[in-house]
Amino acid sequence: MKNEIEILMDCYHQALLRLQAALSKEPGEDGICVDAAVHRFEVCFDLAMKLLKVMIAYEEVEVDSYRSAIREGWKQGMLTDAEVWLDMYGKSKMTTHNYNESVATQVYRQIKEEYASLLLVLDDRLTCRDVK
Repeated sequence: MKNEIEILMDCYHQALLRLQAALSKEPGEDGICVDAAVHRFEVCFDLAMKLLKVMIAYEEVEVDSYRSAIREGWKQGMLTDAEVWLDMYGKSKMTTHNYNESVATQVYRQIKEEYASLLLVLDDRLTCRDVK
């Protein structure tokens, strides 16, 4: 399991770097930067949930969904704000399955203003956890 955690952590780090790169660009009228940032957020969120579920399983606690992983991750101190993570989950599902320019723009703002920092906090907290 340790190897799986290390692989997921590396993928998560790389995805976060790519998200930060997308967020550092100024969005233009063509919407490409917004689309790229939203897609990279979806990838980061999915990896965060997979990593969270594996870390929780490592602690010998079973979770069967992203919602239960968010709640348990909050209980174990891996996540700072379960309600915002649940909101992120909803937004990630919404943008993955539909495309609506106004929704994408709204989610982009939330990613830039709030979600990206929470993804980074999770990265810091999981990096500091002892996995033997």
